[in-house]
Amino acid sequence: MPRSQHAYIAPARHFASSDRDPDLPPMGLRLRLKRSFDLRPFRGQALVILRALKRYGLIVADNGSGWFITGAPDPGWRDADLEQLKRVPGRAFEAVQTGPLVRR
Repeated sequence: MPRSQHAYIAPARHFASSDRDPDLPPMGLRLRLKRSFDLRPFRGQALVILRALKRYGLIVADNGSGWFITGAPDPGWRDADLEQLKRVPGRAFEAVQTGPLVRR
């Protein structure tokens, strides 16, 4: 996320911002790819990742580029497959309620 609010939800234990805007996501926010998002245009490893994002979601862990997904590097990853993930817009995700906000 380019910006986040000064709050977190477990499992996060840190803030990445001093911004108090409640419309910004907190660290630890769980997002899931919407069930309605069409996976037919995707292939290979990107398709596997997108299926996992529909089932398990992802967790906001740091500020940085918008909708940037990180993972462990591995020589088995195919860059051409992973490039497809850049076509998934932020509006394709929905927030999942995961717990109370901590705002110390």
